[in-house]
Amino acid sequence: MRKHYLDNIRWITVVIVVIYHVLYMYNAEGVLGGLGKITNLSVQYYDIYQYLVYPWFMPVLFVVSGISARLALDSHTDKEFIKSRTLKLLVPSTIGLFAFQFIQGYVSMSLGGGFDGLVSEGVPKPIIYLIMVASGSGVLWFMHLLWVYCVILVLIRKIEKGKLLAAGAKTPLWLIALFAIPIWGAAQILNTPIVSVYRIAFYFVFFMLGYFVFSNVEVIERLKKIAAPLIVAAVVICVAFAALYFGDNYADKPINRGFLYALDAYVGSLAMLAGMARFGDSASSFTKWMSAHSFGLYVFHYLGISSVALFIAKPGLLPAPVCYILSLVAGFVFGYGLYAIISRIPFFRWAVLGIKKEK
Repeated sequence: MRKHYLDNIRWITVVIVVIYHVLYMYNAEGVLGGLGKITNLSVQYYDIYQYLVYPWFMPVLFVVSGISARLALDSHTDKEFIKSRTLKLLVPSTIGLFAFQFIQGYVSMSLGGGFDGLVSEGVPKPIIYLIMVASGSGVLWFMHLLWVYCVILVLIRKIEKGKLLAAGAKTPLWLIALFAIPIWGAAQILNTPIVSVYRIAFYFVFFMLGYFVFSNVEVIERLKKIAAPLIVAAVVICVAFAALYFGDNYADKPINRGFLYALDAYVGSLAMLAGMARFGDSASSFTKWMSAHSFGLYVFHYLGISSVALFIAKPGLLPAPVCYILSLVAGFVFGYGLYAIISRIPFFRWAVLGIKKEK
C-alpha cells in the first residue's frame, strides 16, 4: 500500500525549497545569495523565511529517503536497489553535469563574474567548460550524498541482518527524543570546507534514522499520537532560532554546529513526518501530479531562478518586486517545463533525469 504522506512530504518540501531559493538569490541578511540584495530596504525582514525553514527542510528529505529505501529493499534485492539508485541518483548528478547542468554552471559563474578572471588569464576553453561543469552541481549535492548513503546502507544490512531494524520498531518516544544528541554530535564532524552543504555525518544520521526507525509502522503510529504537540514545538523552536540568529550566517559554523540548529532540524523533521502521517496521508489528482513532477522541479528550478537574476535583475531591467515574482514563476516554469521536455528526449532523459530507455 502506497504511503501517500511520504509523497506529500516530498513535493511540499520541494516547493518550500523553491521559495527558499528565490529569497536566497536576493538575500541581504547573513548569507550572500546568488546575486545578493536588489532592494533599497535597510533590512529585508522577509529574509527570515530562510532561517525558519533552512535547518529542517533537507533533513526531512533524508528521513523520507531512508524510509523509501526500506520500502524498496523490502521488495528488491540489494543489487536491484543499488542499480536503481545509481540510475536515479548517480547518473544525473555526474553524467548529467556534462550533458546539461553545465548550463547552470555558466549562469552561476556569470552571476558572480567568474569568467572575468579566467578569460583575462587565458584559461583554455576546455578547462573553462570543466569549471562550468563543476559549478553546475548546485542542488545535485543531495543526490551525491544520498547515493553514497544507499551504498553504505546495503553494507550495513549485510552486517546487522535485520536486528537493528527489528529493534527500531520498538523504539519508545523517550528514546526518539534522545536521538537529538547523536544528531548534534554528527553535526560536528565530516563537514566539507567552502561547500558547506556537504554535511556528510549530519545528514547520514537522518537517513539511517529514516531507515531503521521511522520506516516502522509502529513508530509512525506513536508519532501520530503526538503530532499536534510536535508541530507546536517545531514552530516554537523555528521561531526561536530565526529570532536569535537573524542577520547571521545560518548555513555555516558555528551556527550550524550548535545544539539549537540540530534540535530545529530534528524536531522540524519529526513534526513534518508526524503531521503528514496523521493529517496528510491522502491523495488527489493534484497531489499525485505534484508528486510525480517533484523530482523535475527539484532538479531544474534553480536554473529558472538564477536565469532571471542574471538577465533581468542584475542589469536592473525591472523593479525588485517584479524580479522576485518572475524568479518564483521561472522556478516552477523551468522545473516543470524542462522536466516535460527532457524526459522525452532519448539519452538526455537517462543522463539528466535517470529515466531508463523505454522498451
